[in-house]
Amino acid sequence: MPGKGIAMRRQLHLNLFIHSRGHHEAAWRHPATSPLALTDIRYYQDLAQRAEAARFDSIFFADQLALAEDVGQAARAWLEPVTLLAALAVSTRHIGLIATASTTYTEPFNLARQFATIDHISNGRAAWNIVTSWLATAARNFGGAAQLSHADRYARGEEFMAVVKALWDSWAEDAVVDDRAAGRYARPERIRPINHRGDFYCVAGPLNLPRCPQGRPVLVQAGSSDTGRRFAARHAEAVFTAHLEKQSARRFYGELKALAAAEGRNPDHVLVLPGLSAMIAASESEAQRLVREVNALTDVEVGRRRLSNRFGGHDFSHLPLDRPLSPDDFPDPGSVEAARSRTEVILNLVRRDRPTLRQLLGYLAGARGHYVTAGTPEQIADLIQDWFDDGAADGFNIMPPLLPNQLDVFSTEVIPLLQRRGLFRTDYQGPTLRDHYGLPRPASGFDAA
Repeated sequence: MPGKGIAMRRQLHLNLFIHSRGHHEAAWRHPATSPLALTDIRYYQDLAQRAEAARFDSIFFADQLALAEDVGQAARAWLEPVTLLAALAVSTRHIGLIATASTTYTEPFNLARQFATIDHISNGRAAWNIVTSWLATAARNFGGAAQLSHADRYARGEEFMAVVKALWDSWAEDAVVDDRAAGRYARPERIRPINHRGDFYCVAGPLNLPRCPQGRPVLVQAGSSDTGRRFAARHAEAVFTAHLEKQSARRFYGELKALAAAEGRNPDHVLVLPGLSAMIAASESEAQRLVREVNALTDVEVGRRRLSNRFGGHDFSHLPLDRPLSPDDFPDPGSVEAARSRTEVILNLVRRDRPTLRQLLGYLAGARGHYVTAGTPEQIADLIQDWFDDGAADGFNIMPPLLPNQLDVFSTEVIPLLQRRGLFRTDYQGPTLRDHYGLPRPASGFDAA
């Protein structure tokens, strides 16, 4: 325990983002990645247990609601993430469990019930990554011929949040008495309907499940557009974000904290976690050799199609691979109804570096617009500490390019350096994800019994 009057060092937060056999587009082909099928639960159980042994705060699964067109050359089949969390909840004891679910194509009652169930199964380790689905192909899987506009998705998302929060708060902490002798399971007066009637949803409630161990699951969000930032300032407790340089990350960090304060929230309770995909080796030259090795396995046309999807289906087929790009080669981000924040990241890279299309696709193959680097464990630890100490991050969304290889290197080489610098835990200090993240437990809205 620290001595009286000695301030505790601010602590770094680390989330492991599990994606395919690694975040590099060609990771699935590399011999250093797992031989297990991407539908084999043992693959995810193994990764979760490795991350827990390294004392990561949490693990995270993204999602998309349509099959990618490049399925022939890219390994991105998805297990349904909420179901996946249920399996991992009983395979782990401490690590937080984050799954993506869409406000666009999910009903609030079902989602509230699913995540409350995961929180109960895991004894308080569940979190929901809130997304508003932007894929046009997803719209066709849910009865719509056209995707919703960016503004409409967020309008629906705001009402969705009001409903799920009310459902999670519809049971008081003391509603369940479980008194076998008296024959009384619950106190009905401590359970109440929500009777929501809005523009998009009519939900009576209450939830048919007692209050979560965490009060509510932790709320995570990843939108960085202006609308997305304001949504995060109102609702998110952790924000996954993509930045290609520390300066833009610092600007985003400051703006989001200020927006949260303007919403009457404590900015310390909105954690900002930029993505970091690092190829790590004993020497910088060896790390760069690994990058070249995996880059050689990429398919340029797969990258071109993914870029098209990022820009709402825009046709890039006419662009030569080796001519420097300019912003004029891209549609106006304001006209794109897809993930607008990521299009801005890509355009900022084009403005700054004027890469060729081949170079851009190679960079995006590394982690789809997140910060990509290569170096020694000391260099990666220095980068993490620099961003953390300089107001650019509360921690990082770690995106290993090869799994489990680069997760193991990060865990055995980088994390001990961060621990020796007093930046990262050596053990878990509480049972819930809110404990790991230093977040308060929300009040239920009921008066004390």
